[in-house]
Amino acid sequence: MKKIISIALVLITISLQAQNKKWTLIECVQYALDNNISVKQSELDVDATDLEKLTAMGNFLPSLNAGSGVNENTGLSFNPITNNAQTTTFLSANGSINVGYTLFDGLRNIRTLQRAEISRLASQYRLDKMKDDISLFVANGYLQVLMNKANLEVLKSQNVVTKEQIQRTQDLVDAGSLPRGDLLEIQATDASEQQSIINAENTVRISLISLAQLLLIKDYESFDIEDEGYDLIDGGIAEKDISEILSNAKESRSEIKIAEQNVAMAEKDLQIARGSYFPTLSAFFGYNTRYADTPSFTSEIDPNNPFSTQQIGVVEATGQSVVGEFPNTITREVSADPFVDQLYQNDGIGYGLSLNIPIFNGFSTRANVKRNKINLERTKYQLEQAELDLESTVYQAYVDAKGALKSYEAAQTALESQQLAYDYAKERYDVGLTNAFDFSQSKLRFDNAQIELNRSKYDYIFRLKVLELYFGIPATELKF
Repeated sequence: MKKIISIALVLITISLQAQNKKWTLIECVQYALDNNISVKQSELDVDATDLEKLTAMGNFLPSLNAGSGVNENTGLSFNPITNNAQTTTFLSANGSINVGYTLFDGLRNIRTLQRAEISRLASQYRLDKMKDDISLFVANGYLQVLMNKANLEVLKSQNVVTKEQIQRTQDLVDAGSLPRGDLLEIQATDASEQQSIINAENTVRISLISLAQLLLIKDYESFDIEDEGYDLIDGGIAEKDISEILSNAKESRSEIKIAEQNVAMAEKDLQIARGSYFPTLSAFFGYNTRYADTPSFTSEIDPNNPFSTQQIGVVEATGQSVVGEFPNTITREVSADPFVDQLYQNDGIGYGLSLNIPIFNGFSTRANVKRNKINLERTKYQLEQAELDLESTVYQAYVDAKGALKSYEAAQTALESQQLAYDYAKERYDVGLTNAFDFSQSKLRFDNAQIELNRSKYDYIFRLKVLELYFGIPATELKF
């Protein structure tokens, strides 16, 4: 009984720990990379290109095929062994082995293997891009939750001050130092802040649910994140020149690599299409054998009357008959030879070379070559467009990061000013030199300044990490 209770307590403890688990950003990103459906589909695409390469490698190996057949014939049929027509019922079988090998096909097998290797590389780059995109989505959702939680803490902390002011104002109203209207103003502020707190709590919950859905986590109620230890960590990327960031982006970003591999595949497709202009030389070897259980007939000397005398001519001068002895034969039915013996007796081989020279095929080869030329030009334009798009995106990310930094610095300055204004208004209110409405307005501006600082802070963090990603830092190595 004690053991059962101990096990139950351990299970309950583990369950509570699981429910109280708070996810870090690294854990969220890794979980998304391991479970996201789009990432899994991209991984399957990589596996599919492995099969494409396996098939291309198999084209260099000879083909080996074996065949066999069993037939039962009744009535007039041709014996497959003697090739004679006979009316009977017999069982026959045949077997064959054929080997073929392509000696030359216009280098199409080599080009196909090279294309398969390029295709796999392109699929891997697409997988890397998918992982980068998912990591950014998760980071953005995570930072959104952090910002919402920080805003909620601001509202809660300021509401504590408001409740203290209510008590202090109540004492002053009771003492006759302040009019009752000031107390009502502070109480109205408290009610408004309570409503803002409820809205902020809902915003936090909604952002957590959105993040959980992005991670494919179903337990929305217990899902939560670690909201401490995240600050601005600038590795100096924001201070680098835009040309250096752009150069690194062109070398490291998957968008450019994918477009480059698409051009390389289009070039191989064109080479494969041109290979159809060349003749194809193949070698072949075949072995076959047969068996039939039908009996055959043989002629042999009659043991009872081996020879007979027959006239074969007449001597013209004398008229004397010329006779000769001839063997007497009888026809006897013999059973079919054993199965194994027939396999050796009736086998045969064939081998040689086959040359196929294309002369005219309805312009299909010419059209296919032109089609691949057009596709090659299209992929080159797509590569050029990808480079232009990346350049535009990097410049936009650079400007966004710079702008977010300025916004964050301005929010810090504004908060410092609002802090001084709030402290001054609080001091005046405490001694009765200002009314509750003016004090509430100063406090509201201070609260908004704190919320704006949180917004600009996490916006700058995200913009900075996007810029670091374009600089070539892997998404899983970004520091927050």
